[in-house]
Amino acid sequence: MSEDKKPINNEEIELLQAELEKMKLQVEEMRQLAEDNLNGWKRAQADYANFKRETEEKKKDLIEFANAAFMSEVLPVYNHFKLALKHIPEDQKKLDWIKGIEFIRRQFQDFLNKYKIIEIKTVGEKFDPNMHEAVVCEEKEGYKTDEIFEETMPGYMLGEKVINPAKVKVAK
Repeated sequence: MSEDKKPINNEEIELLQAELEKMKLQVEEMRQLAEDNLNGWKRAQADYANFKRETEEKKKDLIEFANAAFMSEVLPVYNHFKLALKHIPEDQKKLDWIKGIEFIRRQFQDFLNKYKIIEIKTVGEKFDPNMHEAVVCEEKEGYKTDEIFEETMPGYMLGEKVINPAKVKVAK
């Protein structure tokens, strides 16, 4: 052998192997730390996505609640307007100014539809205590038990939520 290279003895081999094992442990620790950090980052991303979704839902619910509160103030005016239109004498219904008032009623209806306010169906429907309020329950010829035969005041829903139950007369 050349003079500048000396043979490696067993003691040096053992030291190198010990150092190698130590490095392998450090690499494994670093890999585990990286995996833990990645998992933590993924959890944080999921938490943020959930937070964002929940915030959007709360915002939507708040807007819907505000709309419902506003509409519950507007709907009685609309109901009285419709009631007044029912009392127009037949001989006057062809007059231009009456047609104009009917046009305003249709605009009002379009406004309500735009904001997803729908009138609850009543006459001929089965009574549903979640959507209807019974003001009278009596025998009525031609109607089945729990069938609505007259509406005394319309009810309204905002999407799937009842904001004003319909007041109805129900057959027993």
